[in-house]
Amino acid sequence: MSESLSLSPQTLPGTCYCGIIHYTITLDNPSTDARTSICHCHNCKKFTGGNYGITTKIPRSAFQVTQGQEKIKVHETHEDNGSGPMKLRREFCSECGSGILEFGANAGDFIYVFYGTLEDHARGMVEPKGEFFTKFRDPWMPEVEGLFQKHEMKQ
Repeated sequence: MSESLSLSPQTLPGTCYCGIIHYTITLDNPSTDARTSICHCHNCKKFTGGNYGITTKIPRSAFQVTQGQEKIKVHETHEDNGSGPMKLRREFCSECGSGILEFGANAGDFIYVFYGTLEDHARGMVEPKGEFFTKFRDPWMPEVEGLFQKHEMKQ
């Protein structure tokens, strides 16, 4: 007799820095349904204030704000991240400024959640798989071993 394994969806919780905004991401299999990447483009550096941005790509339908929807502020702009101008939308907490998610005009049914807003155990379920725009990586930062490397988006 063979038993079929049924996997329950996994819930990955997250919050903004001040904790006013709470969200959940629900995925059948986080290791295949999500992709976390490190981005060295100019936009990510400017928005995060660091030498790279790190986001987790998920289906838009998997994301749900569970608290603080009214505190989400939206900023839309047309920027060139190194592969040409594009419309970019970012959502962040109006109280603490913490970035929650972003997506560009070409994202389709996907959004990119800022990795650092995920709770500790959730980040362990969606570890980085690659680095993008490595041609813009700061010269003092080494390549992250074991991750795929993409010099530019048209590669």
